[in-house]
Amino acid sequence: MPRIPKGSIVVLDNARDHNILMENSFPNASTSKKELQDWLTQNGHAWHEDMLKSELLEACRRWAPRPESRLDCLARTNGISILRTPPYHPELQPIETCWAVVKNYMADNCDFTMNGLQERLPEAFAKVTAETCRKIMDKVIQKEDQYWQEDEMLDEVYATDATDERLSEVESPTAGADPYLGEG
Repeated sequence: MPRIPKGSIVVLDNARDHNILMENSFPNASTSKKELQDWLTQNGHAWHEDMLKSELLEACRRWAPRPESRLDCLARTNGISILRTPPYHPELQPIETCWAVVKNYMADNCDFTMNGLQERLPEAFAKVTAETCRKIMDKVIQKEDQYWQEDEMLDEVYATDATDERLSEVESPTAGADPYLGEG
C-alpha cells in the first residue's frame, strides 16, 4: 500500500485472498448462539428461544452491516479505493492480460533453464508498459460497454415478453394455467 498513491483505484477480482474479513467482523461462524441472540435483541430484531444457531446466524447476517474485508479497511485507511470486478470474468481483469503479456514473452524466449528464466523475467515485465496498460484498460472498457449494451437489449426483450405474457393472461380464459403442468 505505501507505494500506491492516495486517490488511486485498485481493480481486484474476487479471489479468496482479497476478501479475508476483519477479525472483529460480525457475525461469523464462531459467534456464539448467545452473542447472536444478544445482538438481535440490542438491535431491535425479533427472535425465538427455539431458533437454532444457524437460524440466528442467518437473521444476524440479514440485519448486520456487511462485514468489511481487511484489504478494504487497509485501502480506506491509505486513501485508496477498491473496485471489485465480477467473478469468473477474466476478460474484465486487466491483470490477467498483463500476466498473459509476461507469460507469452517468456514462452517465446524460453531456454528451459532457471538461469534463462531469471535473466528474461525482468525483460518480460518490462513489456508491460504504461502504454500496454492503457490499451488493456481500453479493451476492458470496450468489453464492459458491450456487456452493458447486451444487458439493455435483454432487458428490452424480457420487458416485451412480460408485457406479451400479461396481455395473453388477460385475454385467455385459462389465465394463470401452466401449460407445462398440463393445466388449461
